[in-house]
Amino acid sequence: MRKAFVIVSALLLVSFALQFVFAAVGAFTKPAGDGAYALHSVTGMAVIPVLTLLTILFAALAKAPGRLVGLATLPLGLVVVQALIAGLANGSTDAAGASTPFGLTIAGLHAVNGIIAVHVVVNVLRAARQLARPTPAGTTHVSIREGEPA
Repeated sequence: MRKAFVIVSALLLVSFALQFVFAAVGAFTKPAGDGAYALHSVTGMAVIPVLTLLTILFAALAKAPGRLVGLATLPLGLVVVQALIAGLANGSTDAAGASTPFGLTIAGLHAVNGIIAVHVVVNVLRAARQLARPTPAGTTHVSIREGEPA
């Protein structure tokens, strides 16, 4: 189960990295129609939540420490925040439907939240790899922070 935890965590990180690629595809598609962000939306609203749920499941099955299971759960909450930020940004337009400075500021927070989510997933993957490494008999502690003794 520990190897599965590493694999699904790595797939989750790859899907988050692809999110940035898909956002750029949407931003640079000319003309930018409603489908410009389709890959970004599907990945963010379906692929990432499913992979996050699998990461949580495999973390629990791998008997990861509770703190690591909690960290593995965090991206799910960040995806919900992403959807809320996107909705608020898209809804913050003027009467003609054009972007407003407020809406663009909120949209910037969407990118920042995505960066935070990637950072969390990198730490989950790092801890999953550490958990999967063979440990000396009697050692069960897994650090989820660099520099912390194992």
